[in-house]
Parts: sequence; C-alpha cells; structure tokens
Amino acid sequence: MKQFYTLLLAFATTFAFAQLTPPAELQSYYGNQITSTGLTLKGDLITLTINNHTNFLTYSQVWDASRITDEDPNNSSNVLLIYGYDDPPFDGNVTTDRTRGKFDNGGNVGDWNREHVYPRSLGDPDLGSSGPGSDAQMLRPSDVQRNGQRGNRLFAEKSIGQYPNGESGNANGGWYPGDEWKGDCARIIMYMYLRYGDRCLPSAVGIGSNVSTPDDMIDLFLQWNAEDPVEEGGIEDVRNNYHGNAANTYAQGNRNPFIDNPYLATVIWGGPDAQNRWASLSVPEFQQEQIKMFPNPANGNEVTIDSNFDISVEVYNILGKKVKSQNITSNQKRLNISGLSKGVYLVKLNSQNGSVTKKLIKQ
Repeated sequence: MKQFYTLLLAFATTFAFAQLTPPAELQSYYGNQITSTGLTLKGDLITLTINNHTNFLTYSQVWDASRITDEDPNNSSNVLLIYGYDDPPFDGNVTTDRTRGKFDNGGNVGDWNREHVYPRSLGDPDLGSSGPGSDAQMLRPSDVQRNGQRGNRLFAEKSIGQYPNGESGNANGGWYPGDEWKGDCARIIMYMYLRYGDRCLPSAVGIGSNVSTPDDMIDLFLQWNAEDPVEEGGIEDVRNNYHGNAANTYAQGNRNPFIDNPYLATVIWGGPDAQNRWASLSVPEFQQEQIKMFPNPANGNEVTIDSNFDISVEVYNILGKKVKSQNITSNQKRLNISGLSKGVYLVKLNSQNGSVTKKLIKQ
C-alpha cells in the first residue's frame, strides 16, 4: 500500500490548480478552459484522446507518416532519429546518427526503422503490429542497430557523470534515451497510458516508483517531462499538429496532450512542476477563505460546506478513488458522509470560479 503522507502531499499538489486556458488554436480541441484536476482530468483527457483517434494507421502507413512528421528541420531530405546524437559531419558510427535519409528505411545496417518507444512485448497483452502497436504518436524513426541496442529495455535514469554530452545508452540496468529525447519519451509513455490504459502501464516500461502518484505513473517520467520541455515549434509540435488534423492523409486525428502542455502531467500526477505552455489561474486566497468546511475532524455523518457559490463536491480516499459526489447549494449546505469509513479524505470543491481541495478527517 502506498504511504499515506506521500499520497496526501501528491494529491494536495495535484488539486491546487483552478484553471488552465488553452491557446485559441487549441480551444476547438480542448475547450476554452480546463478546470478539472487529478484523476478527473486524466479521465477527461482519456475520453478526448480516444474519441479523436478516428484514423487507424496500418503498420506500413507509419513509414509514410514518419517521413512527414519527423522531417529534419535543417534538411528536408532527412528524418530525425530518436536516441541519435551525432550531427554531421558524422564520426563514422552510423549507429549514433541523429539524422538519416527519408527513404533509407528498412531492416539493414544503415537503415532506419520504426522504434516502439513503448516496446510491444512490454504491453499486456503484447501490443502487436496494429492498434497500439501501430500508433504513430508512439512510433519514432530510429537507427536499426540503435533500436536493437535498446530492445525492450526499460527506461532508466543515467548515473551521475554518465553520458556527459547527453548521449543515449545502457544505464542502471535499463536504457537512457539521451538528454534530447528523454522528455519526448516520457510524454509518449504518458500518451500511451491515456490511450490504452492498463495495457500500457508506465510502471511496466520504466524503472521508478509510483508511491507518490495516484495510479501507475512513475516518478521517472514526471522528472523527464519537467527536465526536458517541449521546444516551441520543434519536432514534437510538428508531429502533434500533423496528427491532430484528421484531414491530413496519414493523421490519426488525436493529439498528445502532454506535448500541448507538459504541465497537464503535473496537474494529474504531481511531481516537479513541468513547463506550462498555457495561461493559468490559481484560486485566489480570498476565494479559498470563502469556502469553509466544518466540523473537521467530523464525528457525525454530515459536514457543512459554507460558500457564496454553488459547489460540486468530489470526495477521494487516500488511494485516489472517488468515493462520493454531491452538489451543494445555498439551500442545501450539508455534505452527507454517512457512507464513509473512518479515515482521511480529500474533498475537492468545484465552483464556476475554480476549485480548491481540503483535507477531511472522519473520526
């Protein structure tokens, strides 16, 4: 069982945000504002990601998609290779190349192929070559031999002083993708978790701990997501914008939310603050003070929620499971907790002006 105080801190961090406003060009996809947090936000993004995945590419079509989405911005004849780190002039070791000719794809030495950032064999069940196994949001061009060197090794942090120039390679019994690519990989794993759920658990593909998160997200990917932000207009944006437009020939129609805003991961799972690419508003101090919950600790079966606003209430246990929902109005300010066992809960209070979360102890 996860440690209580760590979990409480993680939830307190996760629920501390009131509102995120996507840029105008993304509001047709996400809406004008995002006010949900934690596992509620995760659920909202799951629905959005699945519903917008309208075009299912074949494994063969991914070749064509990659030539468009992974084009080298400095040479339109090439694609960028994940895990690569040698720019021209090359050092003679093609395995570490960062770019390769668009049509030099295949299975031979010197070719590039389709790297499953989430290895097929680590899915439960195996991801195969269709559905999750041919999801172009997850597949990236990679040197054939470099791909083979990674194999199905779990992602892992490098040791202090290892790979000082940001190279990729074996690390601590797993695979370090390189300084340039670790954020990309983290956000891809987050996407796969949204899109395919327990079939693609982050804890099955990375070496890290999920003690501080409400589900199977691990600290390694939250760390990489924060340390390696999205480059404005870089390859992640190019890929996401292409696949987000279902009118494009090889587009899936869905986006990776964590590329659009890495901070969404922080709002869901906590961890270090990641890059926030959207405008955000927090709950003003005076508003927090206007929402009062008493008695606390509670000895009976009711708690009073005193607020100037209509409130929707969500109660979560320490494992992150929502155990109760209720609307509170000016005429009915009592939260019924008769069905809750003794213990500690997190009560998320949502109004039209934002949300705030308070700890509730039932004795």
